[in-house]
Amino acid sequence: MRGLRVVPARHRGQERLYVNLPDGRSVAWYDRETGRVSLLTAGGEHDVLAALAPFVSGSVTVGPPPAPTAADLAGLALPPDDDLAPNRPGEALHAELAADPGAPHRFRGDPRRAALAAQQLMGDELDRLEGAGWRVLHSVPLPGAAYLSHLLIGPGGVLNVRTVSAGNGRRRVTITDPLVRVGRAEPLPQLRWARREAERASLALAAAVRPVLALVGAGRVDPAPLLRDVRILREHEVPELAGAGGVLKPADIEALYASARDRRNWLRV
Repeated sequence: MRGLRVVPARHRGQERLYVNLPDGRSVAWYDRETGRVSLLTAGGEHDVLAALAPFVSGSVTVGPPPAPTAADLAGLALPPDDDLAPNRPGEALHAELAADPGAPHRFRGDPRRAALAAQQLMGDELDRLEGAGWRVLHSVPLPGAAYLSHLLIGPGGVLNVRTVSAGNGRRRVTITDPLVRVGRAEPLPQLRWARREAERASLALAAAVRPVLALVGAGRVDPAPLLRDVRILREHEVPELAGAGGVLKPADIEALYASARDRRNWLRV
């Protein structure tokens, strides 16, 4: 094989290096997390490894791609426009800002950009849970121009993660159910919205969904007493979810993920 090119990309939150022919077709990929080179065609192993050599350190395993999961097979049957798996964190805000960038303000930034940055940061943290058996979807669209920031499905159950930008690490967040106040800004019923989103997700998936309010960039959080139904989560606490379990088995996770990634299942909630 001649003219092989190495192209970096992300797949389900994990970094990959794709080895492509000059016409763009992939012949292999290298998964940084597992150290595995998956060959899509017979032969050519020597050329693929030579192309990857400048980017790889240490030993690697080489073989055919891993067997697809039930969710992977279900995704192959989905029309591309109905498959939510490729959505980036903040996908809805990306589209909104592209359509209407807004006029620059001298003293105050566009709050949509702060929200986008918060969703991107939280999305990257949630994507890292996939190694612990979790599945993640971002920017799940709902009827009425609403959307879920993130949907997390894993051993600990199904979580709707509503992400809120709490500033630059110096602002105080005060929670007085159902209101959440960031710094001196006007309090907003974020807890009510998180609960409502979880209810809609539960209707779409026919499964229990727990609401989570993710506060990104908070300096201090004063939670409401006896707040038991909504989990308050900060970005540095996301790795704690990796140890949660006892709710869903792997087969249940894959089945729910396959259902959740289909846009059509969210049209009537």
